[in-house]
Amino acid sequence: MSDKYPGESGRRRFVKGVVGSATLASVGTGAAASIEVTTASTGQGGGITQYKAIENTAGPAPRGMPMVPIEIDGDGFIKGVWPDLQTVNEGGQEITVARTDDFKGSGTTYSSAWFQYCGVQTYEGIQPEFESDNYFKASTGTYDWQDEVYSKGDRLNIADFADYEEWGNGIGRSGIGKPGIATWRSEGTESTVPVQILRSARIEEMAAEDPWVDAATDQGVMAWLDKCTHFCCVPAFKAYGDSGKFGAEDRVYCQCHQSVYDPFSVQSTSFVALPRPDE
Repeated sequence: MSDKYPGESGRRRFVKGVVGSATLASVGTGAAASIEVTTASTGQGGGITQYKAIENTAGPAPRGMPMVPIEIDGDGFIKGVWPDLQTVNEGGQEITVARTDDFKGSGTTYSSAWFQYCGVQTYEGIQPEFESDNYFKASTGTYDWQDEVYSKGDRLNIADFADYEEWGNGIGRSGIGKPGIATWRSEGTESTVPVQILRSARIEEMAAEDPWVDAATDQGVMAWLDKCTHFCCVPAFKAYGDSGKFGAEDRVYCQCHQSVYDPFSVQSTSFVALPRPDE
């Protein structure tokens, strides 16, 4: 088995128990079925989940971070798309889930279960019936360009990403994309849902080849839930100067434990989603 953990970090090479659920997703079908029963018993909507992710390429993270489909409204404001509400029977009771089958004809089932890990499943904004306008609201402190344009809580607008084919900040190569940091579905909540967005010509090229990327992106803009699948830190694209030590200057880099993600490689993967708390 290959070791993704960078030797330069000097950290011990092991996977702690909190990420065990990701490993469980690779076990046989029979065992997976029993796992799903145990994970679903203490809440709602857990179990084996297939999802679309930006690929994890290095470090201890067990899998990629899930994408958030986006739309851009007529005024250029960027918003995440929340799955449709459905009523299903689970464990003998009817519950409400957020799930869209065959999202925009992509052949992919998009579900809020994609985001049910790292404690996010307990966040109010991830509950299926939470009411939100779904716009991405600016965070601060990561990118100088964003702090100059936005105040915390402002809606992100595609007009401010117009220089995406030239933008650079001295980390890695310029011109491969322009990133932003935001929160999603977090109005009036105690726990904010962090997301990262990226506009790039590469994403436009990917959309021309991949039905899912075409459905989930708009005008070269993509987004993902910004929670590292290792220990739930908040990584970033081209944000940290030390990322070059680990070959991640043009990737999404988690400076806590050196996990690396490639936003230009979208893959289908699976994990055991944790159940939401009972309503």
